[in-house]
Amino acid sequence: MILVGVDGSQAALEAVSWAVREAGLRDGELRVVHVMVAWPLEMAEDAPYADVGRWMRDGATSMLTDALNRAREEDSRVKVESSLLPGDPRDVLIKAARDADLLVVGSHGRDGFSGMLLGSVALGVAGHAPCPVAVIRRTPARSGGGEVVVGVDGSVAGTSAIEFAFAEASLRGAGLRAVHAWKQSVVGGGRFALASAEETAEGERRLLAEALAGWGERHPDVTVTEQVEQGHPVDVLKNASAQADLLVVGSRGRGDLAGLLLGSVSHSLLQHAVCPLVVTPRHI
Repeated sequence: MILVGVDGSQAALEAVSWAVREAGLRDGELRVVHVMVAWPLEMAEDAPYADVGRWMRDGATSMLTDALNRAREEDSRVKVESSLLPGDPRDVLIKAARDADLLVVGSHGRDGFSGMLLGSVALGVAGHAPCPVAVIRRTPARSGGGEVVVGVDGSVAGTSAIEFAFAEASLRGAGLRAVHAWKQSVVGGGRFALASAEETAEGERRLLAEALAGWGERHPDVTVTEQVEQGHPVDVLKNASAQADLLVVGSRGRGDLAGLLLGSVSHSLLQHAVCPLVVTPRHI
């Protein structure tokens, strides 16, 4: 089951379109959820501010109806259900995601400030949900046959990203681009520095090959392109996302502090990736 959170924003409707396509690829079901913040769903008719509560419920129901209509227009074959839940959107979506294969949210919601690239809900659930989280900024025009990009850094979290990316590329009939970026630190210059850079580059290519070992045999239908590039991972992956249908990264990489649920690279890509981004948890 795929879970998508909606709030009436255009970004949320883009998330619905993407989510229903994904459900169709998986022959799965879609659950559309709207979370009402800090207001009882049921109130006595004569309760104080009961009219405000009814107005909020009517607005929430309208949001869900719009989302359901969007989903059915996108793919009427997918079974879709909806839920109206109370609480903090981040906490409620994380809890609801326990039964989901994938949680989908828009990159920013109705209450985001003009110019903000990422909403608080998207940031709050990525890296914290028990399942992979897809953050949708725009929906690609084509629905398949493009390229899935995965960031590889040799970490445990990176392994879950590789697993998801191979499965996704297979579902889409797409190629997979495995990208590993590295930064060279050289003290001094001359022939020693050049040799060190070449040795480092060879080691980074080996790291990527080892991280991908065995996955091609599990998904022989997926054509893999290996890309090892010197540069900051955020910059390299952002550039790769410009030509991709989907970018997949782990929630936390090798260079992030122990205990962090969301690493610096995944956090930055949530802000700047051009295509839809999936952040995978440590284990999926």
